[in-house]
Amino acid sequence: MSLHLTKDDLPDLARGAAFLGTGGGGNPYVGRLMVERAMDETGRQLELLDVNDVPDDALVIPTAMMGAPTCIVEKLPQGLEAASSLRRLERHLGKEAFATMPIEAGGVNSMIPLVVGLRLGIPIVDADGMGRAFPELFHETFHIYGVSGTPMVITNDHDDQALVDTHDNYMMEWLARGLAIRMGGVAYIAEYPMDGRTVKRTSVAGTLGVGLKIGRAIREAREHHLDPFDHLAATLAKTSYSPARVIFTGKIVEVFRRTSEGFAKGTVRIQELSASPAAEPRLLEIQFQNENLIARANGYVLAVVPDLICILDAETAEPITTEELRYGQRVTVMAVAVPPIMCTPEALEIWGPRHFGFDIDFTSIAQASDVAEERTA
Repeated sequence: MSLHLTKDDLPDLARGAAFLGTGGGGNPYVGRLMVERAMDETGRQLELLDVNDVPDDALVIPTAMMGAPTCIVEKLPQGLEAASSLRRLERHLGKEAFATMPIEAGGVNSMIPLVVGLRLGIPIVDADGMGRAFPELFHETFHIYGVSGTPMVITNDHDDQALVDTHDNYMMEWLARGLAIRMGGVAYIAEYPMDGRTVKRTSVAGTLGVGLKIGRAIREAREHHLDPFDHLAATLAKTSYSPARVIFTGKIVEVFRRTSEGFAKGTVRIQELSASPAAEPRLLEIQFQNENLIARANGYVLAVVPDLICILDAETAEPITTEELRYGQRVTVMAVAVPPIMCTPEALEIWGPRHFGFDIDFTSIAQASDVAEERTA
């Protein structure tokens, strides 16, 4: 069953994509503008295709932006790059794509495939390979469950292109990251070409739809004067992203951020706004590599990848991306459990805490009964 989206749906989808991006995935506002422009120029409507409706023998080519999210703020895309990558990959494969889809569910990378679908007149599969955003190209359920990421094509804003074909997905990431750096820190890719049968077996289903629900819930809470965090948690409870809970509220007191090796890396520290003047305020530290990876308060881990760690405006619950973090912002941090396909032993080997250098095992907030919900004034 297809879901048709209008321009009115785009702000909600972009907002939900920023939430699922957990700080990374690129600025969804830029992606939203690209989608609006593509709708105006092509006159087409957006068609999101349920993963179960993709023919088994159909070719699906995911498309995305890769690089440091901080770079896209200064290096705006033309909007044609990812479609150009897909067309070049089609020529290499000798077969036309039936559809495209996201490689990740967050940020601008929820929007890039929509632009490609509009430009090329093909549907977008409502599924992805991460269920959130992650920093590297092998951080994919596609990779975890046996799909080769190459051949892939990478294109920059000057339409310079490279075709990458490697013996494994780790080498794909290494070579493509180097190309993206030399293309200015950000580039646009078509990768993981696969048939519909493989899409059904390896993808996280329904993530664009979930993003739309999240963005709509935040907007509805504002319009109807509801508690946005309670409304978000109740909305997510009806999806595979559950439970969701507030783990901290405070003021950003320090942001350390650098663009290195094609990633935005750093730390944000948030000081608790204590209700009692006599109480010693706690300090929450979140480390990120494009995306928020681990949240610790006083040395205690409150949440860790692959669960979502989302930094939100304390009043409106609007998601704040890595490049938008600033001293003095009042924020609320939510942690959200991810779908089961993302927590298998095979998946945790690829994107669990130890992969990112944290000497702990993954414990989902779904099982961590000793992590209490907290809301401070």
